[in-house]
Amino acid sequence: MATQGTFRRHRIVVLALDGLLPFELGIPQRIFGKARDTDGQPLYDIVTCSIRPPGPVETDADFAVLIANGPEALATADTVVIPASYELGPVHDEGVLTPELAAALAHIRPGTRLVSICTGGYVLAAAGYLDGRPATTHWMHAEHFQQLFPKIQVDADVLFIDDGDILTSAGVAAGIDLCLHLVRRDHGAAVANDVARRTVVPPHRDGGQAQYIQRPVPEAQAATTTAARAWALGRLHEPIQLRDMAEQESMSVRTFTRRFREEVGISPGHWLTQQRVERARHLLESSDLSIDQVARDAGFGTAQSMRQHLQAALGVTPTTYRRTFRAGGGPGNVGVGSGDGNGRVEW
Repeated sequence: MATQGTFRRHRIVVLALDGLLPFELGIPQRIFGKARDTDGQPLYDIVTCSIRPPGPVETDADFAVLIANGPEALATADTVVIPASYELGPVHDEGVLTPELAAALAHIRPGTRLVSICTGGYVLAAAGYLDGRPATTHWMHAEHFQQLFPKIQVDADVLFIDDGDILTSAGVAAGIDLCLHLVRRDHGAAVANDVARRTVVPPHRDGGQAQYIQRPVPEAQAATTTAARAWALGRLHEPIQLRDMAEQESMSVRTFTRRFREEVGISPGHWLTQQRVERARHLLESSDLSIDQVARDAGFGTAQSMRQHLQAALGVTPTTYRRTFRAGGGPGNVGVGSGDGNGRVEW
């Protein structure tokens, strides 16, 4: 990874709107702000602005936040992030921007990457950025979102959607997933995993993972699949069958599969492929192992199999990924989408 001084830090500008959720406003600062290169230098500049001159912005809590930058800061952005707000007014009710908001968004330069968290997607939609494109929002708002903006291809099931220069996420914690995905896309899995460790959150939840799981918290005394997942993570280099995982929880295959979906939101096969892709990414970035050895250590067996899985998940070959993200190779953006890690594997 290149050090500070060999490249200009990517600037993230977060737009704080009245009625904002303080938790979501803090996500970009927390995730992007913790991203460091191998010399410990920050990889992003993060600035927060409002649509008015500097001053207080109301939140959905019993306090306001003081924002030091006005809308002119949007003109300096490489990426603009719009967190959720519960006071969007005509943006939410009629799908139109207020004159004040429209004037603020006019500062954004063409080609700027645009990101929304939860209902922040209403702002991008009302501005016309999402017309003809796929997008998501919180599942509770998805039906209204689709009715209000019929030109958008709304997917209510996923955590986030990466459509290249525009990315949208579901509610609350999905904003963390999306920001980590962007760090991973910009600077590789090692940097993103370090941010996740510092933030004490899962390093990777795939964009295609279900945002609404019917029973996210097991009933008291109910068996879970936690031990099976831990067991599998320690043996990714070995062949793992569904029955092997089920045996770790003393469950039938049928019960285990159902319980796994209830807890994780995806099938065991999809999850296992995700973990192997992440393992391969880590080894490609951090080791000098041959492509064949990385494939074996990640559990893909052959280089051809790993190539197919990485191509499906990331849109690049293992060799290209290693060249892009190896230490000393400099930051890059290989156009990695949310992908599914070839997660159509079903048991």
